Amino acid sequence: MYFLFLRKILSVITSKHFSKIILFLLPLFLGLNLKGQNLAADSTRIAEVGTGIEKVHSAHKATLYSTFLPGLGQAYNKKYWKIPLIYIGFGSIGYFIHWNNNNYQIMKSAYNDLTDDDVATDSYLDLSASSYYDLDDSTDYDNFESALSDSQDYYRRNRDLLIISIVAFYGINIIDASVDAHFFDFDMSEDLSFNWQPTMQLMYQRPVYGVNCSFTF
Repeated sequence: MYFLFLRKILSVITSKHFSKIILFLLPLFLGLNLKGQNLAADSTRIAEVGTGIEKVHSAHKATLYSTFLPGLGQAYNKKYWKIPLIYIGFGSIGYFIHWNNNNYQIMKSAYNDLTDDDVATDSYLDLSASSYYDLDDSTDYDNFESALSDSQDYYRRNRDLLIISIVAFYGINIIDASVDAHFFDFDMSEDLSFNWQPTMQLMYQRPVYGVNCSFTF
């Protein structure tokens, strides 16, 4: 039985159809092998891409956050210590805007009461400076009027400058958040050093002495 099986195999190998069978099966096996290699390579590439994705810190988000709410961009950048400074700055500027505006309104009312013809309006008498002027004297009256005009201009100018300052401070808050976000992922080496050493170079066949400085970032 065994010899009959071997004889059958040998007859198939030596037959003229064997070469055709080999030519048919060879591309099939090669195609399957290549397909398996492509799948393995593709899966490896997908795995590498999937594991290589890093979350990028967005400067655009930090800018928008600080635009909508001052200090929110700093929180996004994890610079929490800046948030109290921002609100202290806004509070201080706001306080002085209010203070200068109040004084401006007081001086404006006093000036208007002094220069109108209504004797019932005398808010200028509430000012401590009025005691230094004899309003019945024309010279003192003119000086007092000039002082009230200068005072209201002074407080109005300060108020307007502080309003501009608070707008500028708001812009600085946005710029600070944007700059911090751009440098958030910046890899700065801990080896920051400055080295110097004496050096000598030849210039026109004469030695020139100097100092060589080098920075390490």
